[in-house]
Amino acid sequence: MPVAAHLARLSALALLVLAATLGRACAGDPDALWKIVHDRCVPGQIEHGDPAPCATVALATVGDKGWAVLKDREGATQFLVIPTARIAGIEDRALLAPDATNYWQAAWYARQDMLARLGHELPRDAISLAVNSPQSRSQNQLHIHVDCVRADVRDALRAHLADIGPDWKPFAVPLVGRTYQARRIDGDDFEAANPFWLLAAAPGVGAAGIGTHTLVVVGASFANGRDGFVALDDHVDASAGDRARGEDLQDHGCAVSKTTSN
Repeated sequence: MPVAAHLARLSALALLVLAATLGRACAGDPDALWKIVHDRCVPGQIEHGDPAPCATVALATVGDKGWAVLKDREGATQFLVIPTARIAGIEDRALLAPDATNYWQAAWYARQDMLARLGHELPRDAISLAVNSPQSRSQNQLHIHVDCVRADVRDALRAHLADIGPDWKPFAVPLVGRTYQARRIDGDDFEAANPFWLLAAAPGVGAAGIGTHTLVVVGASFANGRDGFVALDDHVDASAGDRARGEDLQDHGCAVSKTTSN
């Protein structure tokens, strides 16, 4: 067997073993992600310079609480960005503190891990970041899903991009059968914007209400030539069967990579 083919086979086998390991760890344990990061990834990075099973660990520094990047067991390209500090999820007030670490910045950087798995570049509007509501998640440790956006969601955002402004407004059409609010974020990254803060400042949300919301951010290139993002918000509506699972706007099979060009 050629060396390249042998290495590819070993890499595929390693990914299967990791997926099975993480699957067993997370099954029925809402603290599984926390245990993986706190008990394995961080000590491995500190003691041996090896964050496995995480891909990366950025250790806490002054003014920065640190995070880990972990390959999710679902999909070929999905990664999770997980704080190394104990943070329950979108509802955690620590995320709204004036000195809070901006984990969205870390998640946007982690797209490079996703693209490395994919094997080629994607336009920024094919890449999405998502945090589910407490009512639709299985883990009680904040994790931002980093993966491709659904092709139909990408197409809808492209079609109505000119209508999205700097304030939260209802998006023009349903996304995966749900009604979302949308707003524009300018900037190549999240250096000047924290989506958690923007959502908490939205009318009718606030710090007390953010725990019934999901938040999705999709890369965008606006008509004025400036790069940015579209932030999308949905809230729990039990009467409509809506548990605010923003991850549904992502495609862990990354079909958009086959239908788009850079």
